[in-house]
Amino acid sequence: MENSTYPYPSMLRMIGFGEMTAVKYLYSIIAFVGYVMIILSNVAVITAVALHRGLQEPMFIFICALCINGLYGSTAFFPSLIANLLSEIQTVSYIGCLTQVFCIHTYMGCELTLLAVMAFDRYVCICNPLRYNSIMSLTTVFKLVAAAWLYCIILFTIHFILTIRLPLCGSVIEKIYCDNWSVVKLSCINTAVNNIFGLFITAALIMLMPVLILYTYLQIIRVCVKASEDTRAKALQTCTPHLITLMNFVADVLFEILLHRFKSTILPYELRIVMSVQFLVVPPLLNPLIYGLKMKEIRVKIAKFLRPKSITAQSMNTRNVWAL
Repeated sequence: MENSTYPYPSMLRMIGFGEMTAVKYLYSIIAFVGYVMIILSNVAVITAVALHRGLQEPMFIFICALCINGLYGSTAFFPSLIANLLSEIQTVSYIGCLTQVFCIHTYMGCELTLLAVMAFDRYVCICNPLRYNSIMSLTTVFKLVAAAWLYCIILFTIHFILTIRLPLCGSVIEKIYCDNWSVVKLSCINTAVNNIFGLFITAALIMLMPVLILYTYLQIIRVCVKASEDTRAKALQTCTPHLITLMNFVADVLFEILLHRFKSTILPYELRIVMSVQFLVVPPLLNPLIYGLKMKEIRVKIAKFLRPKSITAQSMNTRNVWAL
């Protein structure tokens, strides 16, 4: 299965599954259930925001964008994972691998840029409440969402072009999914340009976005110190979930980068696998819960959407009682 047809192998073999294949059906069920939960929870939030004009406010639109990005990243990961778990030999086509590389990395970048945009929204809401509606108009909100997506997509597209130009001599991916560094390592030529631009992207996304977010929150804290107790409570309620999401995502991504670059074997195999996919599993699963389903407005709309028949039947019974 060592297909190394120069310059591009038709198939790549994934050896990161290792011991997982011994209980592949169990892992397949877990992955399938997780994927279904991600789809249902994210679609519920997106549907609630899209169908109800009362929820089409900046905060809810940003949450909706975050859920769409979560679906995008999960779909790039879970179907391939399940298919490989159920296969006798874990392989992926070269084109399929490159597609997964592009989707997973743009998902990761968009997650950070969207979190940065959400931090700016909270800053305007708390620090400039009287000007909030004029600053964060729907037109501005959609421009910010578009800019958040385009920024990371354009950045990684340049990096992606540098990757696909590389001829490959190897065909073994040492992970359970394709990422850019795994493909670059298979190259037969010098990859210094890729490495330098990779560091630039790391600085422009994984380092710059958290710094901007933390700076924004420092400004929020500065305003809250001088504000009333109600304002501080509101800031704490709206900002805490955002910071939890940011810290969790950045920690997972940094762990994955360090683990992959330095290839530490100190940690047990199972823990390395779990930690390497955290940023692909945890945010899409928890974002709808932390942001969407925790908010009363969205919970109420989802409840009404899921129980229209029971509500209709109850109103009909009420009318019948009054008719009697």
